[in-house]
Amino acid sequence: MTTTPTGLPALSDETVDRIEEAVFAQIAEDRDAERAHTALTRRRARRRGWLTAGGVAAAFVVGVLVTPAILNATGAASSGSSAAGAPYDTTPKPQSLSGVAKDLAESSGGAAAPPANEARDVIRTGSATVQVDDVRKAADALAALAKKHGGFVESQQIGSAQGPVATDGGIVPPPSGDGWVTLRVPVADLDAVMDALRAQGTVLATSIGTNDVTTATTDLRAQIDSLTASVTRLTQLMSQATSVSDLLTAETALTDRQSQLQSAQQQLKDLESQVAMSSVQVTLVREAPAAADPAGFGDGLAAGWKGLIVSLNALVIALGFLLPWLALALVVTLIVWAIVRTRRARRTRRAIAGRTQASGTEPGPEPQKP
Repeated sequence: MTTTPTGLPALSDETVDRIEEAVFAQIAEDRDAERAHTALTRRRARRRGWLTAGGVAAAFVVGVLVTPAILNATGAASSGSSAAGAPYDTTPKPQSLSGVAKDLAESSGGAAAPPANEARDVIRTGSATVQVDDVRKAADALAALAKKHGGFVESQQIGSAQGPVATDGGIVPPPSGDGWVTLRVPVADLDAVMDALRAQGTVLATSIGTNDVTTATTDLRAQIDSLTASVTRLTQLMSQATSVSDLLTAETALTDRQSQLQSAQQQLKDLESQVAMSSVQVTLVREAPAAADPAGFGDGLAAGWKGLIVSLNALVIALGFLLPWLALALVVTLIVWAIVRTRRARRTRRAIAGRTQASGTEPGPEPQKP
């Protein structure tokens, strides 16, 4: 065996070629593995970035779109409760009252039509919007006006930004009032009261509505007469009952007739009250102050400063609103990152274990790159 000047055994050309091929093949394999690992790391990084961006976007969408809708819904529900507390016209619709009266009349023998020469039962209502200097003083003056004409104040509210709600009678006061007063005055004095409103301030709008309820009142009166006679007959039958079953039957029918009679009497009483006393709804508004117009550098600077303060307040509110969502997004991102990192570590250990088993030797230090 020949030796080289360095003392090492001489190698044949075939052995040298085989060693070089093995070394270059190992280097190529290491490079391919490193490139695959780098590409996998980049894909995972991009995936984490998309997951993080998606979580933040979802939190932002929920915070900006869903939460305000819920708050608006809640605000809308609260406004509906306030509107329900405002005064409203208690005048029943003539057709609905007539239908009820006719149904009751049919159960007791029918009702007669009103005579042609009988006085009509007409409900008259009025509404007005008056601009005044002092809303409270105007409300007190309206109370005195109603008392002067033999009426009274049915309801009032001062300092509200919402006027009376719309009614079936067509009374729709503007919603920008600073207060409203509902008066009840005799129907004969309605026109005089409407004219007297001009003395309280500037009348911006007036309206007078009429509602003929003659058919309804006539049906109710006929129904009351019929039910009264029916109650009398049933009372006599109860006194003549010879068995317990007959007594119970008559008592049940009497209770039903008395309930119908009381309902018809109450409806007639309400209609007669509205016919005799007209309702006047007055919305009181104050003259809006003129907007300040900057006339110089100082005024412009003050207006700009106020605008800056308002913008900063809005920014602080927006940040306060977004902070909980950002914190939630951060927690979700950390959880996702921990899961991905754990899975990556497991895959790396599995790859090393597989490579070790394939080579049949313990893993050693990685060869240095040429």
